[in-house]
Amino acid sequence: MDYLLILLGLSFAVSAVGWIYFIYFFSIGYGFSISALSVATAVIFWDVLTLPVAILCGVLFIYGIRLAMYLLLRERRSASYKKILYQPENTTKKPVFVMFMIWTSCALLYVGQISPATFYLFNLAKGAAVCECWAWAGAVIAALGVVIEVVADAQKSAAKRVNAHRFVDTGLYRVVRCPNYFGEVLMWTGSYVICFGACCTVWQWVIATLGYIGIVYVMFSGARRLELRQTQTYGNDPEFKAYIKRTPLIIPFVPIYSVAKHTWLKG
Repeated sequence: MDYLLILLGLSFAVSAVGWIYFIYFFSIGYGFSISALSVATAVIFWDVLTLPVAILCGVLFIYGIRLAMYLLLRERRSASYKKILYQPENTTKKPVFVMFMIWTSCALLYVGQISPATFYLFNLAKGAAVCECWAWAGAVIAALGVVIEVVADAQKSAAKRVNAHRFVDTGLYRVVRCPNYFGEVLMWTGSYVICFGACCTVWQWVIATLGYIGIVYVMFSGARRLELRQTQTYGNDPEFKAYIKRTPLIIPFVPIYSVAKHTWLKG
């Protein structure tokens, strides 16, 4: 359990940036936390670190650093993002107890997300007969997810430079309306897949599953917020109406076209 306490302490320390701005708990605090936790996992279990898990940790590190830096630069350069970032619900001072509960929830979630790789290496160190095939499968799926996310962000930036006032429906956005969120779901699915070869105990399965469900919930909540903003901005555009009717929201080829009515997706 010592290794989990170390990771949890690190998660608390890095995500504490959210005390500066509430939204940082979920944005740059998230990115930097995932990067720090992936490095810490590799260092703690260096003696038993296998190549596929090392690749996964590297993928998560790159993902986290890229996300945090991307959001920091976007905050400095994008007026529209600043408008969203500094909305009253993100800047209004919240009670200390509420802030503490959010901080705690985020720290726990981030450890849960990274836990499959941690449990794999911990169980391997204890002599468990782990299956490396699952680790390779997870690393490849996670890497593919990051590639999709990077490409989606690049395509959106390029499209917005051409026409900042039009919704994006080119490239990956032809297939799914939130390809960056899909890429992240795929990445964390790859991370979770490792559990199937890690000889996990019941409590390890519980922690890893809660972490996976938690981040998938966050992604669908983010997709809902984006859907509501886009509907408000482009709702009267006939091309946009046709686009959202034929293009799934977050999972390609899965006919989920809207989650706007699902108010439980608050994230």
